[in-house]
Amino acid sequence: MKSKARQRLLDVLEACRAVGRFAQGKNFAAYQSDEMLRAAVERKLEVIGEAFAKLADAAPDLAEKFPDLRRIVGLRNRIIHGYDTVDDEIIWDVVENKLPALQRQVEKFLK
Repeated sequence: MKSKARQRLLDVLEACRAVGRFAQGKNFAAYQSDEMLRAAVERKLEVIGEAFAKLADAAPDLAEKFPDLRRIVGLRNRIIHGYDTVDDEIIWDVVENKLPALQRQVEKFLK
């Protein structure tokens, strides 16, 4: 694996882990009522999306192994460009149901 591709995956992994730490012990109501938590989670989702966008440029063959890559990049774009239409329920669903699996997948590729 190229060093740039590896670094992008490390960036994704660290952001996934950070979101896990941020959200630990929290529920949707706590997420929704905590502006700082929402901002932190959204920032890490931006990092994940940007890292995957750069991975697609640096190593398209590796990027293809992540079937949700385009959706992840799309979420990043929505958070950045459609900040006023971000749906907290969708973000929390990603945090609870999508990121743990993505983290495991990235860890597997990095081994």
